[in-house]
Amino acid sequence: MNIQVRAKDITLSDHNKLHIDTAIGQFSKYNLDITTTNVVIERAKKAVNVEFDIHIAHNSPIVINQTDDDLDTAIDLAIDRANKALRRLHDKVISHRGSGLKEIELVEEV
Repeated sequence: MNIQVRAKDITLSDHNKLHIDTAIGQFSKYNLDITTTNVVIERAKKAVNVEFDIHIAHNSPIVINQTDDDLDTAIDLAIDRANKALRRLHDKVISHRGSGLKEIELVEEV
């Protein structure tokens, strides 16, 4: 998985970089084929905008935009929203329902 973190008009501390890398590493628990994750953090007028762009093989990319006054809060909210979106996609791909009666084949004995 390729990870790219970019900051525009703002400097990221080592703590913030480590927090983002750890959260992106935990995305692998959903067993989706995540190819690339781009994170863009930029300063808006009076707030901070965090964007997660998660590319998954054989699916549409997941794009999360989060704006908040505090950098740490914006990062945490964006991570939570990304986890929720990935969990929903995982549940959609891996159905927890068993096979229905229509899908069972009739086997004849000889």
